[in-house]
Amino acid sequence: MAADHTAQPPRDEAPRRLRLQIEYDGAAFHGWQRQPAVRTVQGELEKVLTRLLREPVHLVAASRTDAGVHARGQVASFETSSDWPVERLEGALWRHCPPDVTVLRVEPAPPGFHARFDARGKWYRYRILEGRAPAALERGRSWHVRSALDVEAMQRAADRIVGTHDFRGFAASSERRPGVRTLHRVRVHRRERIVRIDVEGDGFLYNMVRTIAGSLVEVGRGRRSPDWIEQPLRTRDRRLAGPTAPACGLYLMRVDYEPAATGG
Repeated sequence: MAADHTAQPPRDEAPRRLRLQIEYDGAAFHGWQRQPAVRTVQGELEKVLTRLLREPVHLVAASRTDAGVHARGQVASFETSSDWPVERLEGALWRHCPPDVTVLRVEPAPPGFHARFDARGKWYRYRILEGRAPAALERGRSWHVRSALDVEAMQRAADRIVGTHDFRGFAASSERRPGVRTLHRVRVHRRERIVRIDVEGDGFLYNMVRTIAGSLVEVGRGRRSPDWIEQPLRTRDRRLAGPTAPACGLYLMRVDYEPAATGG
């Protein structure tokens, strides 16, 4: 165990770039991004990596998830002068990371690889616990919606937003980036009491997936018709969309890259 804390002397060669695939339970974190005086995923991982490699480490993530948001397929990259074998570093991270963070994989990345800017697509999943009864094991892991949901109506609404559109009507009012994004798939499906909304696209605005989820729930509850969802899409007016769904139901499932960006 003690050997994990002893890095090899820095090499004279150019730094290596490594890529991490990360899973975490976001319930106890104030999001991904490092902040003073609060617990964040980036802060915890950088602390562990800095201790193991005995050099400052700065992680760049594909998605800077918010407080309470979970990940099953977050990707982060960093440079290191250490010559630790990736298998050894992977094993050390399994042992030394806190229990709510797991580094699933460590692998070499091509020179210049950037986890955020090289991403070509992402898959998010939003989980909803349906029905009146609570479920203790879903606490902090899904949005509890007490009414029954019409999943078929939700899917009809979801089909209307697939494609290339300006999604500013589904983004936070503070969002200032251009709004055109392409959604490749929006699928609504139920397994027992859990309704899942899978959203895949080339990029996402701030709070976009959570606002889509909140809008689809409005349709599922029967408060809105499926074609209503076209109003915020057409007008780009956030006030016409549904509520922003709670962070606890959102999961970053996967980040997609071109094969050249992953060394493939």
